[in-house]
Amino acid sequence: MTHNDLWHAIDKLAANNGMSVTKMAKKAGLDESTFNPSKRVSRTGRPRWPAFDTINKALDVTNTSMLDFLRLACGRDE
Repeated sequence: MTHNDLWHAIDKLAANNGMSVTKMAKKAGLDESTFNPSKRVSRTGRPRWPAFDTINKALDVTNTSMLDFLRLACGRDE
């Protein structure tokens, strides 16, 4: 799984649940900018990976299993 795969899955998770990534983060009790594209790469260009706990909070508020999330990340959500 690549950095882009993971972020794509987060984007799809929000969209599949009728939310923006900002709304999903806020609903999960996270800073609303947690999943924003501006947070995905550091100022030096280094990829930023979301913490497992952060992803898990998004899964909780969308009532999504980790298996289904991994399917999104692997492009097997069709």
